[in-house]
Amino acid sequence: MFRRAFWFTTGAAAGVWATTKVNRKLRKLQPDSLAAQAADKAVETGHRLRQFALDVRTGMADREGQLHEALGLTDQGDARELPPASRRAALETTQYRITQHRTRTPGPTGPTGNEDH
Repeated sequence: MFRRAFWFTTGAAAGVWATTKVNRKLRKLQPDSLAAQAADKAVETGHRLRQFALDVRTGMADREGQLHEALGLTDQGDARELPPASRRAALETTQYRITQHRTRTPGPTGPTGNEDH
């Protein structure tokens, strides 16, 4: 008698537990719930990306400070304000580098400029 009551109670408890689990899973798979989960994940990802960007900015500022110390530039204004002659020389150097790295792209007639016959 006690054995049958024990197994009956155990079976009923297992049935209630399984039914509860299945119902929870079904609620999780409903479209409204899936949309809410996706929105939560998107918000979480946005927070992580924002934190990453803040960490990168902090690291950049730290590294910039280290470079200024290493180069002996104590005032950041010194690095940004170049005299006109230095500014012109830096601009010419940059333009020279840009023109040196340009490659000639073949036109509609071919790479030599002549038609390919």
